[in-house]
Parts: sequence; C-alpha cells; structure tokens
Amino acid sequence: MGDTATMYQWIYDIVFHATSLVLAFLRRDSWLYWPFMVSTVVIGYLAWRYTRRYEGGAAGAWSEFRRRYLGRALWWHPSARADYRYYFLNGVLFPLLVVPYLLSEHSVAQHLDAWLAPLLGAPVAAGGEASTLAKVVFTLVFFVAYDGGRFLAHTLLHDVEALWYFHKVHHSAEVLTPFTTFRVHPVDLAVMIAVPAVTTGVTTWLFHRYVDAGVTVYTFLGVHVILWVSNLVGNLRHWQVWLSYGPTFNRWLISPAHHQLHHSAAQEHWGCNRGFELAIWDRLYGTLVAPPAQPLTLVFGLGDGSEARWHRVGAMYALPFAELGRRLVRPLSGKRATP
Repeated sequence: MGDTATMYQWIYDIVFHATSLVLAFLRRDSWLYWPFMVSTVVIGYLAWRYTRRYEGGAAGAWSEFRRRYLGRALWWHPSARADYRYYFLNGVLFPLLVVPYLLSEHSVAQHLDAWLAPLLGAPVAAGGEASTLAKVVFTLVFFVAYDGGRFLAHTLLHDVEALWYFHKVHHSAEVLTPFTTFRVHPVDLAVMIAVPAVTTGVTTWLFHRYVDAGVTVYTFLGVHVILWVSNLVGNLRHWQVWLSYGPTFNRWLISPAHHQLHHSAAQEHWGCNRGFELAIWDRLYGTLVAPPAQPLTLVFGLGDGSEARWHRVGAMYALPFAELGRRLVRPLSGKRATP
C-alpha cells in the first residue's frame, strides 16, 4: 500500500510540475509571468527605437523589430530549441530530486536560532506587528543580502574550477531568449539557491532576534517588491535587445546590456558583470565592465567552438561530470581562463 501511495504521489508531482511549466505565464513567481513578458517586449521595443540612432537609421518600424528579435532565426536557433527541451525536463526533475534537500532562508534562520539560542539567550526583539520603518529597512537589507548572495554564488561558479564545468551549460548558449534563464545545470542551480539562502537566512535571523520578531518584507503579488520591479526588465538580460542604463546608473545597477557582455564569447568579457541587480559587487571585485549606450555586435557562447555539442539535453546533464572527471584524472597545466 505504501509503495502504491508513493507511486501516485510521484505521478501527481510530475503532472503538477509539468503543468506549472506550461502555465508559467500565469505564475507570479515565474520569470515568464505574463506582465514580465509584456514588459519585456514593450521596454525592449522602446529601447531598440532609442538605440537605432546609433545605427544611423530611422526610429525603426515594429516589423523590423519583430523580424530581428521575435523571428525564427533567433527563437528557432538550435541553441534556443535546446533551451526549450531543457526547460521542461529540468523543470520537472529539479524540484522533485534536488529542491527537497536544499537550504532555504527559513531553514537557515531556524538552524541559527537553534544553535545560538543556548549561547545568546532569549531574543531581544519582541513579536507582534512590525513598524513601517522596520519593514522598510528589512525589505532593503534583505534585497541587498539576496543580491550579494547571488553575486557570491555566481563568482564561485566562475572562479572555482570544479563548479565552472557545471556553469558552462549556461554559457554554452549561442543565442539569448528568456528561456536561456533556465539553461542551468542542477549543480549550478543548487549553488545559486543555497548561497543566497544563507545570506538572507542570516539577515532574517538577525532582524527577528534584534529588531522585531514579526518583521517581514514588503511584497507585491507575493514577490519581494524590489524584485518584482526589477523583473519588469529581467527577461531583457537574456534577450538580444540592447538596454544600457547610461554612464551614471551603469556604475550602480546591472543593466541587461551588462549581462549580455557577461555572455559574450570575446575574451575581454570573460567573467565580467557577475551581479544581477547591483553593480557595486562587481566594482568591488574588479569585474565590472560598463556597456556603452550604443549597441555592440556580440557573439555569445564559450568562445572555443564547442557550443554545438552542448545543445542536447543529455549533454547538458552529463558533459560537466565528464569534463570534471577528465580534469581530476589528468590534471591540466597552466591557469584556466573562463568566460
């Protein structure tokens, strides 16, 4: 009876996750949520019209924009088709096989409380309704901690050789569409989830213990309010429309153009612009490359001509393990340079 119940639960979970992927445009926690997709097209079109002046042309018609950025050459490229297949398979397997074992913000805060309460005593902060000021401060600090955690995780994926093999899956994309966001190996994705969970978990624990035990972040439609706003342009990071924030804001915020440089196969761009929302982390770490206002013609990928071998779902899962295994068996000489 127990085995039958487990089988039914697995079937239910698979159908649930598969349905969620198909209906992602209705899910508020998805990059593909319909307001984010609409804003992607609208803002992308306006940005393209603005940058047309650097190409020496007129403002540009919708038909030309559609051909260049919504056409078959981009969205039906072998790299893009691999993204779609991987989106569905990994979108079912990852939440079933990996997510239950990952750290979360709440589990980190709970573990810290359990470990340190005997040493620190009772919490200083009282429970109850948090003040407006406490919620505003917590919302801002939580956002900074989350963004810093993502930068740290991304930097580990680039600078730790064993992790880079898994991050190569994401950088093997030859074209960028919003679905490239999901072209991430499970090991890569686990790192990107776990590290911010630690930074936000510590933040939550500190606020609950020393500021207000009931404080929460401000949300909009169930999503952190700042992240919801950033998601309005978030899909442009993995789309080939050029959107730079200008010389002043480019020093503080990561624009979609920053991230396109991050995906560039050109060696001078390898490892640059690892941040997601805030550019301060890259400035401190020395990896910030500010994009110009005028669009650049970029080639995306690994830069070694091996991209095509990564455009199969099986290869995306297996090649990182195979390359890491060869590296462990036959150590390479010299320092590795990575995109």
